[in-house]
Amino acid sequence: MKFFHLSDLHLGKRLKEFSLLEDQKYILEQILSLTEEHRPDAVVIAGDVYDKSVPSAEAVELFDDFLTRMAKLQTPVLIISGNHDSPERIAFGADLMTGSGIYMSPVYDGTVRKVTLKDELGPVDFYLLPFIKPVHVRKALGVDETATENEAAADAGADSKFPEIKTYTQAMEAAIQQMQVDTTGRNVLITHQFVTNAIRSESEEISVGGSDNVDASVFAPFDYVALGHLHGPQWVDRETVRYCGSPLKYSFSEVDQEKSVTVVEMKGKGCVNIGTLPLKPLREMRKLKGAYNDLMDRKSYTEENKKDYLHITLTDEEDILGVMDRLQAVYPNVMEVQYDNTRTRTNSRVEGAVDLDKKTPLELFEEFFKEQNGKEMDSTQQEFVRTLIEKIKEA
Repeated sequence: MKFFHLSDLHLGKRLKEFSLLEDQKYILEQILSLTEEHRPDAVVIAGDVYDKSVPSAEAVELFDDFLTRMAKLQTPVLIISGNHDSPERIAFGADLMTGSGIYMSPVYDGTVRKVTLKDELGPVDFYLLPFIKPVHVRKALGVDETATENEAAADAGADSKFPEIKTYTQAMEAAIQQMQVDTTGRNVLITHQFVTNAIRSESEEISVGGSDNVDASVFAPFDYVALGHLHGPQWVDRETVRYCGSPLKYSFSEVDQEKSVTVVEMKGKGCVNIGTLPLKPLREMRKLKGAYNDLMDRKSYTEENKKDYLHITLTDEEDILGVMDRLQAVYPNVMEVQYDNTRTRTNSRVEGAVDLDKKTPLELFEEFFKEQNGKEMDSTQQEFVRTLIEKIKEA
């Protein structure tokens, strides 16, 4: 059984006010070409199909064209919703599309859709588990979050193995327990979560204090875990618990990443081979550093690479008037410009709004509190705000 593992398409995404739709169309064309060339038995998309829960018409049209062409190739496509998606929108028309070999995850209600595909060695069971939070699982399984542990166990049944579901690990463990996986067969889990010890990129959503962590040990029943959520390709705990990464670079923290399609080949029980097929973007994402005059010199760029998405660091000691417009006259897709000189290196002024993408909501609130009150938050205040933020997120 050979299948492609993809995730985090983020169709419709805009980066620094630049629409990436053309880039996304280009990369989907490559994926279609690779599918036609290598003929996998299935294509897995592990969440974050869209960048917003209410995607643009252009993004929906692009994905519709992609699925239509996949169906014509007679390649089954297995899709789950991620944290950026609306699970209801991903689930829409699922029964109708099944007839064309397109399998969508339903809204989580305590059961998980299982799709069984067969090869010469027999069946492989794919479990389509969309992005879940503890509140989703508690509601679906009837666990009262306000009850005591003993009361919750009674509500869930005398034999319940999840007397409480407060953490993401407990939620995942309970959801997997409900699947009743036959561990003697070959099993694949498709899910969209942050697994403990995985490495994030700047373009990914950060939760309070790592509260969304899932321990990899809960994935023991599965021969392969097709993860989505993180944009850097990597494995966690074992090689078969794997993030394939996004097909495009979505932040400048990803400039050194090699984007690819992950190719999974399942042979006998417990025998999984993993490879990759490289993806080449329409425009690269790069960082440039140097003096303004040097970067504007014709020797510094080509007609092709000057169209890349760029973060430029200028080393000039004096600020240049209208520098963004001047740079974009040569490099039309400059996204960010900053200076690295004597002034910026010695500037000790506190920048409260620096690196917003790298900070959790709690860290940002702590900075605001200190700015307003002239002192740090104490542990009681931190815990109160942390709990409040989690309740808001779950709502």
